[in-house]
Amino acid sequence: MRFRNRQDAGRQLAAILEGYKERDVVVLALPRGGVPVAFEIAASLEAPLDLLLVRKLGLPAQPELAMGAVADGGIVIRNEDVIRLAGISRADFESVLARERLELDRRRRDYLGDRPQMDLAGHVAMVVDDGVATGATMRAGLQAVAVSKPSQIVLAVPVAPASTISSLRRLVTNVVCLHVPEDFDAIGSYYEDFRQLTDDDVRTLMASAAAATSGKEAAAGKRRGPAI
Repeated sequence: MRFRNRQDAGRQLAAILEGYKERDVVVLALPRGGVPVAFEIAASLEAPLDLLLVRKLGLPAQPELAMGAVADGGIVIRNEDVIRLAGISRADFESVLARERLELDRRRRDYLGDRPQMDLAGHVAMVVDDGVATGATMRAGLQAVAVSKPSQIVLAVPVAPASTISSLRRLVTNVVCLHVPEDFDAIGSYYEDFRQLTDDDVRTLMASAAAATSGKEAAAGKRRGPAI
């Protein structure tokens, strides 16, 4: 199974998630790749869209290899096996963690300005990415979401290996995954168009989603009439 692009994957997910419409959903996208997917879902469900910012903690000498992850809300995940095998000291880990926390803060300001994080308490938190491989980054994100006490956590992704879906299922209320291949390859291999997104792409989509939500709230206010 292949998707034309992230928008196509988002529309296919949205069709399956239609039952969540009118259920007080907040859609949370992992940037950058998850934003176009989540945008389509939020538009279909007429739900607000926010970001779930998560950063991999790469080894100092091998940044592509994760020794952990950090997410919004200060949630830190440690991959103890990698840390032990690589001989990472506490100081080394804390140095990388501090740098990635600064990057999390920078990205939230860059993408959303002064807009505060949405309150997830009592809402259905729908976490979306363009695919999941090992699940280390997603695990940190889901744990960060749980701290906010949503009524439910739904994980929605176009593609992921069965082992990762199984490991993440215990952290959520429901998982919706369109394609679970037997022999999982890189996420990009399941897309015809998997171009790298820019920060401008993220800002544009988030601004469009915010405008749509504001328009919906304004229309609802007009239907209710003026407050007395």
